[in-house]
Amino acid sequence: MAEIAVLGGGCFWCLEAVYRQMRGITSVVPGYAGGTVLHPTYQQVCSGQTGHAEVVQLEWDHAVLNCRQILDCFFTLHDPTTLNRQGHDVGSQYRSVIFYTSPQQRDIAQETISSITNSNLWGAKPVTEVLPLDTFWPAEPEHHDYYAKHPYAGYCQAVITPKVTKARQALGDMMLRAGE
Repeated sequence: MAEIAVLGGGCFWCLEAVYRQMRGITSVVPGYAGGTVLHPTYQQVCSGQTGHAEVVQLEWDHAVLNCRQILDCFFTLHDPTTLNRQGHDVGSQYRSVIFYTSPQQRDIAQETISSITNSNLWGAKPVTEVLPLDTFWPAEPEHHDYYAKHPYAGYCQAVITPKVTKARQALGDMMLRAGE
């Protein structure tokens, strides 16, 4: 049985690159959610004027992964304590946000955030929003599988590769091995 969630934690290229390498993930689509403009473009979202966040829509096999594992990966990949910012990416389009698709996802997201807060994992309280998903807009085709298509681009080397490496170290067996 498959489940869908939509997550925003900075640039969607970073999240997509890691989740594509995670066991049990059956689909990863970069896109936009949480804004007011219909059919937003990358340029519009980057302007910060549409209210959208850069997100990934994930579909996974519930026999392999559960929602908590998806969120544990999510909170490993980005700093949920910085409002509207991830590294040098600044603006509401880079906010930390979970768009849930069921009451169960909402509850798991809130429990996960409480656990992170109580453990002081990041040294500060998460600012991650937990919102119902209204509409997901897929990004333009050139943003799909960006890291795999441009592994030697400067942004990929400086930002995405370290996140992939961190995920592999932190998540171990949850990540696919080369050639799988």
